[in-house]
Amino acid sequence: MKNFSSQTSDSRQYGWRAMALAAATLLGLLGTAPAMAGDQGQPQMNLRRTDLTAGMYRIDTQLAVTERQREIGLMFRKEMPQQEGMLFVFEVPGVQCFWMRNTILPLTAAFVADDGTIVNLADMQPMTDDSHCSAKPVRYVLEMNQGWFAKRGIKAGTKLGGAPFGRQ
Repeated sequence: MKNFSSQTSDSRQYGWRAMALAAATLLGLLGTAPAMAGDQGQPQMNLRRTDLTAGMYRIDTQLAVTERQREIGLMFRKEMPQQEGMLFVFEVPGVQCFWMRNTILPLTAAFVADDGTIVNLADMQPMTDDSHCSAKPVRYVLEMNQGWFAKRGIKAGTKLGGAPFGRQ
């Protein structure tokens, strides 16, 4: 840290003014950006959607494709219809880890390979920072209400269908 005590009061005052001006400019620039869901504790409800299938079951799926959309995920949602989920789409396969900070709903994450095969499932408790990771590198993670997969007998090895996986 730089010690400002050896400077004159005029140079200190100038330095603080310059920093204040820079901060104001930055805040002004940030303030012109549209507010996104999640910034104020609001759920994101208007993401692009696609239909996925798991055997005979249809899943109405919101797509979280940008970094910001993935960061917010299902945070702040108070309810979600049983046939609805969120598919997190990453640019390249990797070991994906999820937590439940600011997420009110109990969820199950299905870590999904490029061909639509569920690699592993993880039940996640609300409002925790516990980490839940894919067993191997994946590009997709599908979050559903906790129990949805189990009630339908869907487990690791099940193939999902839909546009992201090249199968309808």
